[in-house]
Amino acid sequence: MICSSLEEVRSNIDRIDNEIIKLIAERTEYVKQASSFKKSESGVKAPNRVEAVIQKVRKRALEHGASPDIVEKLYREMIASFINMEMDEYKKNQG
Repeated sequence: MICSSLEEVRSNIDRIDNEIIKLIAERTEYVKQASSFKKSESGVKAPNRVEAVIQKVRKRALEHGASPDIVEKLYREMIASFINMEMDEYKKNQG
Protein backbone atom coordinates (compact mmCIF):
# COMPACT_ATOMS: atom_id res chain seq x y z
CA MET A 1 0.00 0.00 0.00
CA ILE A 2 1.34 3.39 -0.97
CA CYS A 3 0.66 6.05 1.64
CA SER A 4 -0.05 9.68 0.83
CA SER A 5 1.10 11.15 4.16
CA LEU A 6 3.30 10.54 7.16
CA GLU A 7 0.16 10.22 9.29
CA GLU A 8 -1.05 7.39 7.06
CA VAL A 9 2.34 5.67 7.34
CA ARG A 10 2.23 5.96 11.12
CA SER A 11 -1.34 4.73 11.26
CA ASN A 12 -0.36 1.61 9.31
CA ILE A 13 2.67 1.04 11.51
CA ASP A 14 0.45 1.35 14.60
CA ARG A 15 -2.01 -1.17 13.09
CA ILE A 16 0.82 -3.62 12.37
CA ASP A 17 2.31 -3.13 15.86
CA ASN A 18 -1.06 -3.95 17.38
CA GLU A 19 -1.20 -7.22 15.40
CA ILE A 20 2.38 -8.09 16.35
CA ILE A 21 1.60 -7.54 20.04
CA LYS A 22 -1.49 -9.75 19.82
CA LEU A 23 0.60 -12.49 18.24
CA ILE A 24 3.32 -12.14 20.88
CA ALA A 25 0.64 -12.52 23.57
CA GLU A 26 -0.63 -15.67 21.85
CA ARG A 27 2.94 -17.01 21.54
CA THR A 28 3.43 -16.31 25.25
CA GLU A 29 0.56 -18.61 26.16
CA TYR A 30 2.06 -21.46 24.13
CA VAL A 31 5.51 -20.92 25.65
CA LYS A 32 3.98 -21.16 29.13
CA GLN A 33 2.30 -24.41 28.14
CA ALA A 34 5.54 -25.77 26.69
CA SER A 35 7.28 -25.45 30.04
CA SER A 36 5.00 -28.12 31.51
CA PHE A 37 6.24 -30.63 28.91
CA LYS A 38 9.94 -30.00 29.53
CA LYS A 39 11.91 -32.54 31.57
CA SER A 40 14.96 -30.42 32.43
CA GLU A 41 16.42 -26.92 32.34
CA SER A 42 18.45 -27.92 29.27
CA GLY A 43 15.16 -28.89 27.65
CA VAL A 44 13.87 -25.39 28.33
CA LYS A 45 16.97 -23.81 26.78
CA ALA A 46 16.92 -26.23 23.80
CA PRO A 47 19.75 -24.66 21.77
CA ASN A 48 19.19 -26.99 18.81
CA ARG A 49 15.54 -25.94 18.67
CA VAL A 50 16.55 -22.27 18.85
CA GLU A 51 18.86 -22.67 15.87
CA ALA A 52 16.17 -24.56 13.92
CA VAL A 53 13.72 -21.71 14.55
CA ILE A 54 16.32 -19.15 13.49
CA GLN A 55 16.99 -20.96 10.22
CA LYS A 56 13.25 -21.23 9.55
CA VAL A 57 12.55 -17.55 10.19
CA ARG A 58 15.52 -16.45 8.09
CA LYS A 59 14.11 -18.47 5.20
CA ARG A 60 10.63 -17.02 5.71
CA ALA A 61 12.08 -13.51 5.88
CA LEU A 62 13.57 -13.99 2.43
CA GLU A 63 10.28 -15.38 1.11
CA HIS A 64 8.44 -12.28 2.34
CA GLY A 65 11.04 -9.70 1.32
CA ALA A 66 12.22 -8.92 4.85
CA SER A 67 15.83 -8.66 5.96
CA PRO A 68 16.92 -12.08 7.30
CA ASP A 69 19.50 -10.36 9.52
CA ILE A 70 16.91 -8.09 11.15
CA VAL A 71 14.47 -10.97 11.57
CA GLU A 72 17.18 -13.15 13.12
CA LYS A 73 18.21 -10.43 15.54
CA LEU A 74 14.60 -9.81 16.61
CA TYR A 75 13.91 -13.52 17.01
CA ARG A 76 17.08 -14.16 19.00
CA GLU A 77 16.09 -11.41 21.44
CA MET A 78 12.49 -12.61 21.60
CA ILE A 79 13.51 -16.24 22.09
CA ALA A 80 15.97 -15.32 24.84
CA SER A 81 13.21 -13.43 26.65
CA PHE A 82 10.79 -16.30 26.24
CA ILE A 83 13.39 -18.79 27.48
CA ASN A 84 13.82 -16.71 30.64
CA MET A 85 10.05 -16.64 31.13
CA GLU A 86 9.75 -20.35 30.38
CA MET A 87 12.54 -21.12 32.85
CA ASP A 88 10.60 -19.29 35.55
CA GLU A 89 7.47 -21.29 34.64
CA TYR A 90 9.47 -24.53 34.60
CA LYS A 91 10.87 -23.84 38.06
CA LYS A 92 7.40 -23.05 39.40
CA ASN A 93 6.12 -26.33 37.97
CA GLN A 94 9.03 -28.22 39.58
CA GLY A 95 8.54 -26.60 42.99
